[in-house]
Amino acid sequence: MDDMNLTTLQKGHKVMRADAIEALAAGLRGRLITKADSDYDEARTIWNAMIDRKPGMIVRCAGASDVIKAVRFAHDNHLLLAVRGGGHNIAGNAVCEGGVMIDLSAMRSVWVDPATRRMRVEPGATLADVDAETQAFGMVLPTGINSTTGIAGLTLGGGFGWTTRKYGLTLDNLISMDVVTADGKLRRVSEKEDPDLFWALRGGGGNFGVVTSFEFRLHDLPGNVLAGLVVHAFADAEMVLKQYRAALEKAPDELTCWAVMRQAPPLPFLPAEWHGKEVLVLAMCYCGDLAAGQAATAELRGIGKPIADVVGPVPFAAWQQAFDPLLTPGARNYWKSQDFAALSDQAIAVLLDAVRKLPGPECEIFVGHVGGAAGRIAGEATAFPQRSSHFIMNVHGRWRDKAMDQKGIAWARGLFEATKPHAIGTAYINFMPEDEADRVEKAYGKNYRRLAEIKRHYDPENLFRMNQNVKPLPEMRAAS
Repeated sequence: MDDMNLTTLQKGHKVMRADAIEALAAGLRGRLITKADSDYDEARTIWNAMIDRKPGMIVRCAGASDVIKAVRFAHDNHLLLAVRGGGHNIAGNAVCEGGVMIDLSAMRSVWVDPATRRMRVEPGATLADVDAETQAFGMVLPTGINSTTGIAGLTLGGGFGWTTRKYGLTLDNLISMDVVTADGKLRRVSEKEDPDLFWALRGGGGNFGVVTSFEFRLHDLPGNVLAGLVVHAFADAEMVLKQYRAALEKAPDELTCWAVMRQAPPLPFLPAEWHGKEVLVLAMCYCGDLAAGQAATAELRGIGKPIADVVGPVPFAAWQQAFDPLLTPGARNYWKSQDFAALSDQAIAVLLDAVRKLPGPECEIFVGHVGGAAGRIAGEATAFPQRSSHFIMNVHGRWRDKAMDQKGIAWARGLFEATKPHAIGTAYINFMPEDEADRVEKAYGKNYRRLAEIKRHYDPENLFRMNQNVKPLPEMRAAS
């Protein structure tokens, strides 16, 4: 193995001798992957094709001991460090340029204890891995809506989806975590053990260490859920959104309904003449008694004259995978997000105007319906701040051709600016692109200072900076 020129934390370069690199590789249960390996390009490729970075080395970890060795190697040599779980992060923070990339994708173990309703999950697991195990026992962990998403990044940034209103965010169901901090120590954190770090990890993203194991509480969800899509012509979108908004005011916690606006894909239940035309889709899920679900969804399904209504009983794990075909790897993605306390008439008008200007057939706007159990937790109880948001908007720019970057990004940014007057200022960090570093402090609101203090204690050199970065407190003061 040759000497290697690696990027440092300060974006300089350090030549690492071959013997030091060989010693790291020899001590791993997993693998050290470099540019000389045939699978290097595959290992550095993540979900968002807009991200094209080349780490100096990739440490594909087989367990916590490998993570400890990789973190110590980066820390002791002041090297730029990135951490990959599922690789779905929109900002591409899983990959760094020229530094050390810790790859957790081989650590996918999921273990369910039905007697205690608890689950232990490794950080490389996907939502599909989690659902397969929990549903085998008639249980559920509230997570996101795309089964190929990694559990680690989703959890550390929040985690909301079809069962959030009933059972809270993914991070609200954490019992404990094993985490390797910047000093290379493996810590068990919980409400009783390192409680400040436990608080920070629940919403603070990858700022505080590398989680090697999550322990969650589970909830009963046997049988099917009542779920599916109701598709409307875009000409009716204003009416539908206003009635949708009214119907959700009295929705039970078991019911979640999201609104999606885009050009209709060639779905088999849609008449061919609607393919490629702008539509509004109500995607709904009721996680409870099916008869009660029919009553609870009746008002939403009774809005206007839909093109199609394909709501019915479906296994929950299958519903979790329903949107996977629209979110496959390989596309270029640029997102913008806003939190809304309410979906005002003015906000609706802005959204509808943007749909009339969609830059491509895969671009969309979705409005996620949250609140419920997640909204009844105090904003300071965890690092996740936006407990008052009832809706989360994601401006989802997605295309295949690099030549579309300028047009697609401009569309997403324009809609983001236009919705600012109607939003509450916080943000879901998992939806933030890499160019929003100036938004991080505002996104965390009153929780930011405590996060910066905890960062100073556990990561004073800001080793974990490839994220929506919370700077250690002295750096924050110096910048102000």
